[in-house]
Amino acid sequence: MSDEAKRAAARAALADLPERGVVGLGSGSTSRLFVEELAPLVRAGRALVGVPTSESTRELAASLGIPLLGDEGPWKIDVNVDGADEVSEALDLIKGGGAAHAREKIVNYASARNVIIVDESKLSSRLGE
Repeated sequence: MSDEAKRAAARAALADLPERGVVGLGSGSTSRLFVEELAPLVRAGRALVGVPTSESTRELAASLGIPLLGDEGPWKIDVNVDGADEVSEALDLIKGGGAAHAREKIVNYASARNVIIVDESKLSSRLGE
């Protein structure tokens, strides 16, 4: 799937953000695009602070001027935005098992709401195939 489809999914998630608050910043290629789309809102004055789920997300968000909370937690996260590797028709999903997996689970659990952004390439008729 094209990066433009992923970017469209990332842009759509912006509508689920509060006017001000704490946002979990996921890991992976689609989450990276979400962070890039979030940065102009923050630069325009939207009072959002991020909690990154990986070092690469931390570096990207910081480089784009998104304020970040420390690693120590605990956090009260309003919404977490992350991607998934596979999503079923029933909206069950598989997250990756990469280096950020534990941190992603911690941020997900600390969030009042979780938004999963995927493009159609992540849809699966049977998870795990």
